[in-house]
Amino acid sequence: MRAIMVMFDSLNLHMLPNYGCDWTHAPNFKRLGEKTVAFDQCYAGSLPCMPARRELHTGRYNFLHRSWGPIEPFDNSMPEMLKKNGVYTHLVTDHQHYWEDGGATYHPRYSSFEMVRGQEGDPWKGHVKDPEIPETETPEPFASSNMFKQDIVNRSYFESEEKHPQAVTFSLGMDFIQKNKDEDNWFLQLETFDPHEPFFAYQQYKDLYPHEYNGKHFDWPPYYFVQESDEVVEHGKYEYAALLSMCDNYLGKVMDMMDEHDMWKDTMLIVNTDHGYLLGEHGWWSKSVMPVYDEIAHTPLFVWDPREGKKGERRQSLVQTVDLAPTLLEFFGVQLPDDLDGKPLRQVIHSDQPIRETALFGFHGGHVNITDGKYIYMRSPVSPENKPLFEYTLMPTHMRQLFSPGELQNIEIQEPFSFTKGCQTMKTQTRSGFVNAFQYGSKLFNLTTDPEQKEEIEDPEIELMLIKKMAEQMRKNDAPKEQFVRLGIPEDGIMSIEELMKQKEAIRKAEQISILEEHQWDKAAQNQIRALLNITPELARQDLLKKFEEFIVGSIFNRISAESVEKFIDISLLDDEKEKAKYFIGLAGRTS
Repeated sequence: MRAIMVMFDSLNLHMLPNYGCDWTHAPNFKRLGEKTVAFDQCYAGSLPCMPARRELHTGRYNFLHRSWGPIEPFDNSMPEMLKKNGVYTHLVTDHQHYWEDGGATYHPRYSSFEMVRGQEGDPWKGHVKDPEIPETETPEPFASSNMFKQDIVNRSYFESEEKHPQAVTFSLGMDFIQKNKDEDNWFLQLETFDPHEPFFAYQQYKDLYPHEYNGKHFDWPPYYFVQESDEVVEHGKYEYAALLSMCDNYLGKVMDMMDEHDMWKDTMLIVNTDHGYLLGEHGWWSKSVMPVYDEIAHTPLFVWDPREGKKGERRQSLVQTVDLAPTLLEFFGVQLPDDLDGKPLRQVIHSDQPIRETALFGFHGGHVNITDGKYIYMRSPVSPENKPLFEYTLMPTHMRQLFSPGELQNIEIQEPFSFTKGCQTMKTQTRSGFVNAFQYGSKLFNLTTDPEQKEEIEDPEIELMLIKKMAEQMRKNDAPKEQFVRLGIPEDGIMSIEELMKQKEAIRKAEQISILEEHQWDKAAQNQIRALLNITPELARQDLLKKFEEFIVGSIFNRISAESVEKFIDISLLDDEKEKAKYFIGLAGRTS
């Protein structure tokens, strides 16, 4: 038996013809749907990139215990388990986060691996002199960042398509297939960073989407709310679509090879992604800084299992990223570990027999989200401080840097969790993330009547039902006890309507800033001040509030609005602090 996983990054389900999109050019995804089972209710788990890959290895949720980080010494790694049980495993990827501090323990788990350089500002080619930066709609300060400049340098080496990292990655993956097509017991993970931003594709793919555009260069949206014109937003979607069509082309080459060598009879094929992507929906670009809407969490998934022979069919049962590791282990006959959150997909493929009632997903420190397929509930923290919140690790690295000495001072030693194989871990305060989810509040949506999540609903009984199911899933994951405290839910998940209503009233009071109470505050201004406090050192926060109070009292503002907060920043903050402050308060003000 053999297995091939073709994994994309930021593959938006809503842009695929298999899921109802009628304008993107993706004939090979259509063909894929004819050869596999397509899953209509697949959800991500831990977000974004490396948390999702930790789940891919371990079959366990990552986001309740840890933010972005490496495989831990106590983790079960699916490719390593296969390797130890006589299955050759090979990774070929251009996903540069594997060779950064926060991902450097994943690729050695495979029998062999090949890395392709140059995606998204990967520090690859060395140019001392800054490149010429084109006029761009990508906002400052990102457009002048080192990452943006490095990406311009890298692109200069992709003058022809065959040199592009995606093309090289697929070429190397197909080389592996060609060399080993007559061998048994192997797993290939062929993983490309595309269609993740920046949306760099070649003219032949852009020509598939003719449109009039008179704006500046724009193929790298910010992690920010949409400020661009409708023309720029539409152009950004077409740039994503062009890169999607390039992905479609290379996916087709893999299927061609499987056809040529009659591999469908004994080779599993999985086509998947880590998460989706917002292209202006809900007024946002990208991911990470907003609630985890369906465009981010609801993901495409296609599986061909040669044992079942099911193709051209669809499945409605809820499945998740955590189910992929047990699916591959079961396929190769390897015993499953005891501490999995995921389950093999075989019974879903066979007859759409459910393997879970609910799916849990989120970012560490953000909303904890749950869906039962009909409703999605986003549970926010109940305090403005978004505490208590800790990380548990023996591998103290973030995405691109080590933990700072300050983060490693005054650490606590955490007694073993059920999945750490008797190992204690370091318990450290979680540093500030992109945003504090408190500002968005809890949200409930009915996906049956409102699949685009445009109207929040108020239904305490449904909310309490989902809180109970959320607590159950968290207990199964051995979630830290403070996560229940942060979310304001009991560990058994049982609350009365009276308790829930009392809590909502307490949250409304907590939303108020405890200064200038005689003034009328816009919600946006409250969120912006709270965001400003979140990025201010704790010892300096009272001084900041005092300065803001003095500013308002001495100004013409009778109502405290987003405009008054922005004016305060312009007048009171140092130049090097202003851009960072404006970024975070901009995100906060978006919730008004």
